[in-house]
Amino acid sequence: HGDLSYFFALSISTVMLGSKFFGAFTRIASHNRFFQSTTRILMAPKPGVASLEELTKFVKTAENKLVVVDVRSSDASKEPGDRKSLAVAPLPSGDTRPNALNLVWDRESNSMPLPPETLDKDTPLITHCGGGGRGQKARDFLESKGYTNVLNGAGPKETELWKVYGDK
Repeated sequence: HGDLSYFFALSISTVMLGSKFFGAFTRIASHNRFFQSTTRILMAPKPGVASLEELTKFVKTAENKLVVVDVRSSDASKEPGDRKSLAVAPLPSGDTRPNALNLVWDRESNSMPLPPETLDKDTPLITHCGGGGRGQKARDFLESKGYTNVLNGAGPKETELWKVYGDK
């Protein structure tokens, strides 16, 4: 009954596991006769990603001053992982995401281009990539350059957050 209790507890609770453990868990669980398909496995957001409440308040307070900084790359040879999120949410251009800038995070130099000098250092900025890792690096980088009002909004992979600012 030990195995039954363990898998029953997993099947009725929300399980938060890091991506490294997800594959191992699903392999173990799929071979166990007590695994139920109703089990929900949620990936925890990446470190530094704003909460839904924090992001919603930030966007509401910023109003039309908000600038979204998309650090994803269109170059699949540099960032193959961006293909998936670009299929869901295109890079800003023209009428698509009019309050957004595409300032690509460069892993090799550990930097990115700065926003235009016409942007005040206290302009409300939301950085994002696909899921938040490079978005946090961009936030840290911008803050090190004197920007004072920056949040990491994760990206299209965090759908609840993306709904708040993804069309900006």
